[in-house]
Amino acid sequence: MDMIWQYSMRTLLGFGFLLLLTRILGKKQLSHMTFFTYITGIALGNIAGEMVIHKEIPVLAGITGLTLWTILTIFIEKLSLKSPWVRVILDGEPAIVIKNGRIQPKAMALAKLNMDDLSMLLRENNVFSVREVDYAILEPNGRLSVLKKQEEENPTKKDLQIPIQKRLYLPTELISDGKIVEKNLKNLQLSHEWLEQQIKQLGAQSIHEVFFAELQSDGSIFIDKKMDQ
Repeated sequence: MDMIWQYSMRTLLGFGFLLLLTRILGKKQLSHMTFFTYITGIALGNIAGEMVIHKEIPVLAGITGLTLWTILTIFIEKLSLKSPWVRVILDGEPAIVIKNGRIQPKAMALAKLNMDDLSMLLRENNVFSVREVDYAILEPNGRLSVLKKQEEENPTKKDLQIPIQKRLYLPTELISDGKIVEKNLKNLQLSHEWLEQQIKQLGAQSIHEVFFAELQSDGSIFIDKKMDQ
């Protein structure tokens, strides 16, 4: 029983401290934007895991390791903001793998990218033929940015001369999982009465019948009723 209690306390402490450190490191770390942030995330998780599982490792030693790693990461990130060459060393540089519609074998070889990999990355960008591509750039985080040839691009409303209606709102959840999102309703300066009125106009008798509701950019409401209604 003492062992269970000990491991539980170590787990809670490790979890809480790791959560705190990831908040300090910021959203860039959480999104794994670069190879460096990806490796840092793995290292922090590994240190925390070792501290929790191996009782021969003092908790203080684990916390010290996590803290020092976080400080070093913040220092390197600050340094990379001021120094372009540090950014290049840590994150690498984008590689143009298709240029003016032509595949660049040397750039692909340097990026250790084969045609199967390139085809897969293109499909992730909804491009199913290399013929459609004018430029393709492999970013430092491994994602592919694609610029289609002009004749392959989708026409915009401006191209088609379609009148553009100004957005009144950013699409926002008002009801999620059957519960009103009070924060969003307050930020939009909308009332419960207004929401209930809008919902009734869409065929629901009350808010309790709605599983999801979203305010659209034009001010209208989209609702999805609960399955049992």
